[in-house]
Amino acid sequence: MNVDSTGDGQPAPGSQWYDADAGPLVRPYAMTGGRTKPGPSNVRFDLIALVVVDDDPPGRAEESLLGPEHRALLTLCRAETQSVAELAADADLPIGVVRVLLGDLLEAGFVRVSRPVPPAQLPDERILREVIDGLRAL
Repeated sequence: MNVDSTGDGQPAPGSQWYDADAGPLVRPYAMTGGRTKPGPSNVRFDLIALVVVDDDPPGRAEESLLGPEHRALLTLCRAETQSVAELAADADLPIGVVRVLLGDLLEAGFVRVSRPVPPAQLPDERILREVIDGLRAL
């Protein structure tokens, strides 16, 4: 939710969603309908989880029913694969709000999420060093 101001702390002319004393008029809880958890399944989005637009998303009619913040996140995801943290920064929204909105998009079939590999499943450092040494020997 970018707020355009004139540089002197005053809102830009025609900016109906900003009040110089109160700040943004649309509060985060209004964007999520008061929800703090993403969807009924309570999916947890890691900050480094990657979000992409689904290969077969619902049609434009369903997308038009989404809120402006949902559509902004979809636009960002269409441009390139981004992490949850990047989406929050680019959309200028709190991370908690982005997680809830992404939960909505995930459950509606608009996006897919790739979760990071848990450290326990990563290759052992010893094996990686042996591979590097083997490649250097070539």
